[in-house]
Amino acid sequence: MKLPSIIALIATLSGCAAVPPRPTNITGGDYTSTKAYLTKLIRYEMDKNRVTGLSIALVDDQRLIWAEGFGYADQERKLPATAETLYRVGSISKLFTDTAAMQLAEQGRFDIDQPLRTYLSDFSIKTRYPDAAEITPRQLMTHHSGLPRDWLKGFFTTATPGHFTELKKDIRHDYVAYPPNTVLSYSNLGITLLGDAIQQQSGQPFAQYMQKSVLTPLGMNNSSFDTGPATSLLMAKGYRGREAAIEPALRDLPAGGLNSSVTDLSHFISMVFAGGISGNQRILKTETVAEMLRPQNSAVPLDFNFRIGLGWMLSTLDSSIKNAGTVAHHSGATPFFRSQMYLLPEHKLGVVVLSNSSTAMQAVDHIATQALTLALEAKSGIQQPQRSRIPPDDKPLAMETVQEYSGDYTTVAGLARIRACGRDLCADAANHSFDLVRGSDGLFRLEYSLFGIIPLDLGALGDIGFSRRTVAGRDLLVAHAGEQEMLAGQRIDPPSNLSAWRRYLGDYEIINLESDHKTVERIRLLEERGFLLIELTPTESPGEKARIPLMPVSENEGRLLGPLNDGGETVRIVAVEGEERVLFSGYLLKKVAR
Repeated sequence: MKLPSIIALIATLSGCAAVPPRPTNITGGDYTSTKAYLTKLIRYEMDKNRVTGLSIALVDDQRLIWAEGFGYADQERKLPATAETLYRVGSISKLFTDTAAMQLAEQGRFDIDQPLRTYLSDFSIKTRYPDAAEITPRQLMTHHSGLPRDWLKGFFTTATPGHFTELKKDIRHDYVAYPPNTVLSYSNLGITLLGDAIQQQSGQPFAQYMQKSVLTPLGMNNSSFDTGPATSLLMAKGYRGREAAIEPALRDLPAGGLNSSVTDLSHFISMVFAGGISGNQRILKTETVAEMLRPQNSAVPLDFNFRIGLGWMLSTLDSSIKNAGTVAHHSGATPFFRSQMYLLPEHKLGVVVLSNSSTAMQAVDHIATQALTLALEAKSGIQQPQRSRIPPDDKPLAMETVQEYSGDYTTVAGLARIRACGRDLCADAANHSFDLVRGSDGLFRLEYSLFGIIPLDLGALGDIGFSRRTVAGRDLLVAHAGEQEMLAGQRIDPPSNLSAWRRYLGDYEIINLESDHKTVERIRLLEERGFLLIELTPTESPGEKARIPLMPVSENEGRLLGPLNDGGETVRIVAVEGEERVLFSGYLLKKVAR
């Protein structure tokens, strides 16, 4: 979750139209009021978030209850979005790649617990953990391989992308970020390597194999894996909000290359509910579907109770559906498309929402969860509890508590500092200062005031509580949402000696960007309070700078830290034609004057 920028918060103050009221009486088995409310909600969210086009499908077991489009697939040509409109679905593609891997496993051609090198003999990557076990396909599907999140060079490009099977050569001299099975660490690279293994074991080009073995048997006749938007007349254009934009090509086909519609994706949802059957075709065995929905990481202490299946996310801190059993979901994002899919397997209800606007992420998630909670009430009579804020604890904080929490943390949002504000606590993160207010449940929550005087509702972010916990000798910051817990960060001390790195402080530019899609406007290496920080200014949202701790490993290697203080992706200093350059994820950076 990104901390909202000041601009975004001001926008929430001004608003647009009133939020439509939820229906109070839903007749059992009748989805009429659900559809009527969602129609109003969709129009409200599209207006609020400047969304050009959006489509939704709501599924009850083997029935497609509702499928409709809103806004435009092509605004300039006035082509409306429909239930058949094709979108780039981003990381929802991973569920299909994982499905193909499990098909091969059923056939005895692929053992997901054998080393990946069994199927990709030329796969290798460096490690700083000599005692760690080898990476397996299961760990790729559960994002526990420890691989870097991406190989950024060539990931999105305005030219013809390189083939994803060439990635093995690129990463050979890079390092894993963590030992396998240490912590959930999302990796597009991992699923791309899984797709490479599928291609090797099937003996067919990946996209062709996916069409033959997964998409066509599912009846997803308009869907396809491709490096870019489909050439079909059904394909939506991409938009930066409501401004037309050209979607770049994607190299990592298995991780995010699916073009699909909500109607086609409803077939996949129904297949899951039918235990692997779609129409008269068996896609997966019933026990395989169950295994994909089974929590795979219960034995990983640093994941707390945040759960993931094979491909399916089974936990979330952003939103939740209560009293419904398993909630399986996956989202997706490309530069100018957003997507969200939620399933309630025990109630056989599912929803998918797709959009062609870069500003639609919050909208597709909120619409999807609202659709599913209303459908759940209509089908099963289960209502969601009223959202209620935990009241603050009026007792003053003990100085021991202030001292216990105070310090620096490397977190999922970069470097964060918790400090004393008189007898209270404040947190500095993502270029904002927040009050940390203890609730009656003992957890601390963020509060924010614009200009220090106007309190703002942080929405779901403000509902997340924080606590400290020691696990395996690590001083950790834990995020809580209801009963859900997730690693947020770890206490960090400044490195003991920065002298070798100080000469690299300054502004940098990428010198081998070439035709790659530009995602970062400015890169700085700076020192602050004894920490080395890489400050990144995103091209699409310049107000949301990220400051990530860089922990030196040697005089020419360092780690970009994530939520742990002893892992992360590698930054290296290399010599290129006699000049020192910074190398990260395939990109070469040189220092520039500002």
